[in-house]
Amino acid sequence: MTEWTFEAVAENIPQLTELIDGQLEALDCSMKAQMQIDVAVDEIFGNIARYAYGEGRGDATVRFDFDGTSRMASISFLDRGMPFDPLKKADPDVTLSVEEREVGGLGIFLVKKTMDDMKYRYENGMNILTLYKHI
Repeated sequence: MTEWTFEAVAENIPQLTELIDGQLEALDCSMKAQMQIDVAVDEIFGNIARYAYGEGRGDATVRFDFDGTSRMASISFLDRGMPFDPLKKADPDVTLSVEEREVGGLGIFLVKKTMDDMKYRYENGMNILTLYKHI
């Protein structure tokens, strides 16, 4: 397992994405899966940066792990922000026009649709969201 901790600000997304891409490239990840993971990392870390700490600031830890037998990558996001389970948020009604649709929620929806699995738990004062993707 590899772990990085960053201040939860959107400016750190490119550096985090580069580190994860390095892990994925070393594992011969397909470009399609890598791009889906990159979008997911951008969405999840971006949400932590925008919402987890309200007006304050805090850190987010990202853990990357890989199971060679199943070829399953897992990426966990840990923060000490406000408890929030993104999996409980209802999916947006994408059949509605942009004008009719409620604002927000498309990023999490996209991540749900492109990852193989997602799990959330709140433990020891921490939000822990783990994404799983076969690569």
